Amino acid sequence: MVNNQVTGVPKPALSVEDLAALRELLHEQRSFRREQLRQMTAASRTCVDASRGQWSSSRAEVRVRLAASARMVLADVEAALERMAQGRYGVCHLCRRPIACERLMIVPQARYCSRCQQVREAGR
Repeated sequence: MVNNQVTGVPKPALSVEDLAALRELLHEQRSFRREQLRQMTAASRTCVDASRGQWSSSRAEVRVRLAASARMVLADVEAALERMAQGRYGVCHLCRRPIACERLMIVPQARYCSRCQQVREAGR
C-alpha cells in the first residue's frame, strides 16, 4: 500500500465530484433498502397476525424472495461503500481495470466492468 492506495491496482478514472455523487447515490440506496426491509418485516407481521398465520404459501414465498433480493442489494451497496472507504472503489474485481463512470452512475454498487459482467452472465 502506497499513499493509502493498494499497489498493483489501477487508479479509477473518477473525479472527486464523481466519487461524491456516487457516495450520495450509495447512501440513498442503502437508506431505501433498509426502509424497504423494515416495511416488509412490518407487513409480514401484520399479514400473519390478521390471518392467524394462515396466509398462502405462494404469497409467503414472494415475500421471502423480495426480502432476500433487498438484502442482497443492501449487502452489495454496503460492500461498495466499504471499497470506497478503502480506496478500491470503481475497479473491476476481475480485470482490475477502472469501471466506467457511466456504469457506476447507473449501478453504483457494480463490482465488475461492463465487459466482465457480460462474461459472468454468459457463463451462467
